Amino acid sequence: MSPALGELDEAAFDDLFDNDPDAALELLSVMAQATDVNLARLSRRLAGRLMLDLARTGKATGRGIGKLTSVRADLNAGDIDIDASMDEILAAKVERRPVDVTDLMAHSWRRPDTAICLVIDRSGSMNGERLAGAALGAAACAWKAPKEFSVLVFSNTVVAVKSLKETKSPEQVVADILSLKGHGTTDVALALTAARRQLAESNAPRRLTILLSDAEVTTGSDPAPVARSLPELAILAPSDEPDHAYALASQSGARVDTVDVPLSVLSALQNVIG
Repeated sequence: MSPALGELDEAAFDDLFDNDPDAALELLSVMAQATDVNLARLSRRLAGRLMLDLARTGKATGRGIGKLTSVRADLNAGDIDIDASMDEILAAKVERRPVDVTDLMAHSWRRPDTAICLVIDRSGSMNGERLAGAALGAAACAWKAPKEFSVLVFSNTVVAVKSLKETKSPEQVVADILSLKGHGTTDVALALTAARRQLAESNAPRRLTILLSDAEVTTGSDPAPVARSLPELAILAPSDEPDHAYALASQSGARVDTVDVPLSVLSALQNVIG
């Protein structure tokens, strides 16, 4: 997929993705950390486009998550609402002029207000599989809650890749996640406390914390009291080591979904967020 220094063969990547999408996402995440600076840049750019496309073309519609309303049309609007736009269409025909799209009405899916804080465990190693899953998770959160989502990464410290009120493109968020290196111990209580602070800035009726971690505590205090204080907590734990996540859920009322390959993170998030 990299036929020469600083090059990325997107056609070769497409072939691999068609045959084994999870393997392709893992490899792309590894390439995003390549020592070849230009290759890493091209890989992160491709990853941003691809992962946002995957988030958008998942189960984003048709699951009862929104109410169909009519809004002013523009070049990015959905289907034109013919009934609501008929007066303008007829007026343009009578006056023999083109229809101004901004005077038409369009159907638009208006989702209930939701604020999401995605909390990513970066302790230990961040291999291609984990990086790809984390980046897909961020893309899904950006799609589901574009106005209010934050992404935190943690070990024994917490860093905001994107804070709740910060303006940052989803593509840049994905690229920043793919630049992460794993290190440190695991302070789950500290991470959940930071998530609670992020979501406290929101007035959204639904405030959801998503913890992407095995939830094994290696430093810091007991996370259960903080977990209980969150309005809603979902834990996405590795399928081969979910015991600590289930233990925390039993103490806090959190929901647990297990994940393995990168695309399973996207599926789990679609189930959690709705």
